[in-house]
Amino acid sequence: MSRTAFHFTSESVSEGHPDKVADQISDAVVDFFLARDPEARVACETLTTTNRVVLAGEIRGKGVWNSQTDDWEPGVADQIEALARRVVRDIGYQQDGFHWETFDFANHLHGQSADIAVGVDATETKDEGAGDQGIMFGYASNETPELMPATLAYSHEILKRLAALRHDGGTILEPDAKSQVTLFYQDGKPVRATSIVVSTQHAAGKTQAEVAAVVRPVVEAVLPAGFITNETVWHINPTGVFEIGGPDGDTGLTGRKIIVDTYGGAAPHGGGAFSGKDPTKVDRSAAYAARYLAKNVVAAGLADRCTIQLSYAIGVAQPQSVHVDLHGTGKIDEAVLERELPALIGGATPRAIREHLGLNKPIYERTAAYGHFGRTPEADGGFSWEKTDLVDRLKALA
Repeated sequence: MSRTAFHFTSESVSEGHPDKVADQISDAVVDFFLARDPEARVACETLTTTNRVVLAGEIRGKGVWNSQTDDWEPGVADQIEALARRVVRDIGYQQDGFHWETFDFANHLHGQSADIAVGVDATETKDEGAGDQGIMFGYASNETPELMPATLAYSHEILKRLAALRHDGGTILEPDAKSQVTLFYQDGKPVRATSIVVSTQHAAGKTQAEVAAVVRPVVEAVLPAGFITNETVWHINPTGVFEIGGPDGDTGLTGRKIIVDTYGGAAPHGGGAFSGKDPTKVDRSAAYAARYLAKNVVAAGLADRCTIQLSYAIGVAQPQSVHVDLHGTGKIDEAVLERELPALIGGATPRAIREHLGLNKPIYERTAAYGHFGRTPEADGGFSWEKTDLVDRLKALA
């Protein structure tokens, strides 16, 4: 029997968190390649630390990487460095320990393994195979308008609004920040906040009380009326001082915030990161497809909650399995969905997913902070996996 009364917590991190700086640089590299070659292959990892940014990984792309010379096309290496500096500048790092103009930059990206290319690329006799083996999960819940877990949605929104204040100027905030929201659920629905944690980097010499005076009104504006009570426990910069932050305070790596990127712990995770990977990598594209399907199931009113698992084998086009869990809230047989859902996206092969969702576009840098899900679909194809255009077809299955 599932519990109906419980506490649940999710966290988020800001665009200036060292791991998120790395994610944004990696996804900016993906966009750079896809803008020049929609069929490019990118697996870019970024490391950030005190005044240093390092790129590594495997790449392939027309007009960017010369496979004959196994080197960059003329001028491209400089453009990649300029791109990394632009990302850091846009985040807002102009600190002694990490400054967009002065950090040391090293680029160790290299050509894609021929073995991977042979196993994955489409030929006249076989469809494009998955870029790796693995399991991917998608999830949706009707507890917020975005069909996301409320704890994560509020954690993201707090940091987005604090970042907007910082970018507008005139505050004491600096780029690095984390949030954590604990809600009490009654009858399976969130009803109040029991704990709020926000740690944000701030200008030198500012007090904990001064930081709280900026942060607390933002939190109160984000949470629904009545969620904050006299019993809500607040921890704003609980260590007292947070002046040294970002990559100067801690090393950042691409792909270390996979729970922040997805569902805040409310759903399983297959373990694969998204950022830095082109959409032929099913770690990314199949996870987007699973979210797309799960969101449409809930939007169609077929369940209050939906978790979908897809699995793949490297070099093989067809998914190895499709699993649907409606968590006891379903108005349709889960086996029916397992049978019918893949057909709604062309069989859920890697190429069908990319074509259905229009993923071969430079739309990824924007995903790398404040979550890949629960966002608004954009006119240029960004966040296409958040569309609910399958609702009518799903209702017809019930």
